[in-house]
Formats: sequence, C-alpha cells, structure tokens
Amino acid sequence: MKNKVILISIDGMRPDGLLNCKNPFVDTLMQMAYYTLSARTVMPSVTFPCHMSLFHSVPPERHGMTTNDYMPMVRPINGLFEQLSNAGSINAFYYGWENLRDVARPGSLKYAEFIQAYSEEYSDKNLTERALEIISSRKPDFVFLYMVETDEKGGHDNGWMSEAYLERINLAIDNVRRVIEQCGNEYTIIITADHGGHDRSHGSDMAEDMTIPNFYIGKMFEKGRQFSGGSILDIAPTIAKIMGVHAAPEWEGKSVF
Repeated sequence: MKNKVILISIDGMRPDGLLNCKNPFVDTLMQMAYYTLSARTVMPSVTFPCHMSLFHSVPPERHGMTTNDYMPMVRPINGLFEQLSNAGSINAFYYGWENLRDVARPGSLKYAEFIQAYSEEYSDKNLTERALEIISSRKPDFVFLYMVETDEKGGHDNGWMSEAYLERINLAIDNVRRVIEQCGNEYTIIITADHGGHDRSHGSDMAEDMTIPNFYIGKMFEKGRQFSGGSILDIAPTIAKIMGVHAAPEWEGKSVF
C-alpha cells in the first residue's frame, strides 16, 4: 500500500455556498483538482445516513440508517475503514460531532480525536491542527477529517447561504488550504460535503439539499478539469482504488477514474 489519502468532509457545504464564500483559495482548488459541482448525495439528506453511505457505498435502504442515530446493520457491510484496515492500512479519524464515530467499527482506527463543536469557537481549526500533527509525526495511510461548523454554526444557527454560513465555509476552506499546503506532496486529498441545505434545515430531496461538490487532488487526477454528476457512493471505491485495496463486493458506487 503506497498511496496515502486524506478525505475531508465539510458538513452541509452547498456548491453555490463554496463559490460565494469569498475565499480566494476556491479558484486554486478548481485549478488543482478533478472536480464536480453537481454530485448527488443520498436520501434522506441527513448527516449520519449520508456519511454511512459515503463510507459503505450503499444507499440508506441498504445500510439501514435513516436518522442521526446508529443501529446495527441487519446485513453488515464492510465500510472503507474496515476494508483499509484489513489490508494493513493505518487509519486516523478527526471529527467534531460525536455520533459520527459509528462510521468506523472498533479496531479499524489507530488514531482518533473528537472535539465537540460547541465546546470551542473554532473546533474545525483545532481538529485540523491535531490531524496535521499526527500526519507530520506518524504518517497514517488514511486520514478522515470532518468539519461540522458549516452545518451547526452556519446553516442551522443562521440559515443556508446567510453571511454567517458563508463565513464558516470560508474558514473551512482555510483549513483545507493548510492541509493541501502541508500534505499535498505526500497524500491524495479529496474534499466533499455530505449534503447541502435550505433555510435552516436539510433532509429533503430538494436540489439545495441533495447537490454536493467533490474535489480530487493528486497525481492520479487531471488538474483543472470539471466533470458532471457523480455520487457520494463513488468516494469509497475511489479511495480504495487509489490505495490499492479491493472494494467490498457489496459496494454500489464506482471509482471516478
């Protein structure tokens, strides 16, 4: 296993929110990446079901999660963390919402840290710093960094596309920039959202809730090329292929390259 990957999920980040957040690094992202601004998430477009689908590459009707509460799967499917761990990968997970811990099964992580979003003003920044410390010192094979402030402090507290929401995306992209600048030579970096949002909510099949951006940055991807469509289900198979690991046979998504 030679290729290493960092996956960044920015909760609730709509593509038009990204384009209007006024962070100059967004243009750089589009120049560096193979990307789409029209990928689809799953229904219900809710944080935990969307991340379960991201990591298990099946829709909620197969993994069984339709709310933000975990329930054991009736027919268990190996997720990305398990597939990578079984192949000898050292995995790390940094997150700001406690329920998300259940996307990884016990034993599949070497490093993990949780910082409650409302315990600190800038938990995403602090989680990014902690992840970068481990990446620098320990060089894990796969790192998942999850940022929640865009959803909680931006969308739900103030409304999607509000100034406060756009500012939280701006801050998240600053964190993305730091990861790329410090790790881009050693890691393929993938940036996604789990869902979008409207007014002060999400979970519907509205385009505002269902449409997400995906960015793929690394030597295997053509720079500055935009593609159309895509699915949150494609992320796990893409990462597995980058890292030379077999996709689980149950996965429904396809690698984007």
